[in-house]
Amino acid sequence: MVDLSQIRVAAERIAPYVHRTPVLTSHSLNAMFQAELYFKAENLQKVGAFKARGAVNAVMQLSEADAARGVATHSSGNHAQALAYAASLRSIPCTIVMPENSPQVKVAATRGYGADIVFCESTLQARETTLNAVLERTGATMIHPYDNDHVIAGQGTAALELLEERPELDVIMAPVGGGGLMSGTSIAARSLKPSITIIGAEPEEADDAARGLRSGTLLPPKPPTTIADGLRTALSRRTFDYLTANGVRMETCSEASIRRGLRLIMERVKTVIEPSAAVTIGVLLDHPDLVRGQRVGIILCGGNLDLEQAAGA
Repeated sequence: MVDLSQIRVAAERIAPYVHRTPVLTSHSLNAMFQAELYFKAENLQKVGAFKARGAVNAVMQLSEADAARGVATHSSGNHAQALAYAASLRSIPCTIVMPENSPQVKVAATRGYGADIVFCESTLQARETTLNAVLERTGATMIHPYDNDHVIAGQGTAALELLEERPELDVIMAPVGGGGLMSGTSIAARSLKPSITIIGAEPEEADDAARGLRSGTLLPPKPPTTIADGLRTALSRRTFDYLTANGVRMETCSEASIRRGLRLIMERVKTVIEPSAAVTIGVLLDHPDLVRGQRVGIILCGGNLDLEQAAGA
């Protein structure tokens, strides 16, 4: 199990290769939600998302022999870019299995970091089957986007930084797809401040984590219909257990509120985010009393926005 000490070591390991991202605020959003909001701007991270943290932490721990055979994964975009970036730091091969409906901005960026891309149908089963074929063909090491303790420890460094800068937080929020970010976040937050409230945000159209944690049962994903393309995956047993152990509270929001949250952050905070990062704001819009009167840290998970999506938001 990942603990705070491993997250601290990960922070030291990845420091030369990732940004310590700023914490942003907005007086107008504070007034709207009647709370003090602090936005950890992982949209300004290397590759435009928090995923750089976990991928670099995992790749930097590969032996020379394993690294020489390369790395591979499946991803809708942000982990794809992150793993391609991390592989480039060690000059090793990287193959990414991507759903055929992945945003073109993420496809182009992944290729830009030098990765080979293999496309598949946009289901978790298709992603895993295609990746298994790649692994058999190449002998590469699989770096899972979230079901990997090295990745989770790396993702936890974002919350570590946020709580170092804002130790007074009452609440910390992050979006939940596969649960890697929230696993790392919950470990760091619960260890540093046991009393903190940890809230995971999910689209209503992809609410397997919310339903699963309520029932105590790991559930499969819904069909991938949400605009928040980075959250179309499901929890693994590993991430389900981390979220359960650390008392993560799940809340959901509508697609309309995700779109409104996207516009609010870009208009009021003056920073570009992608739909997955807007889900936390969508939750606050749909649950206006959720954090009223509290100090809230929100991880803006990424900024790789497809401009066609932006036009429709």
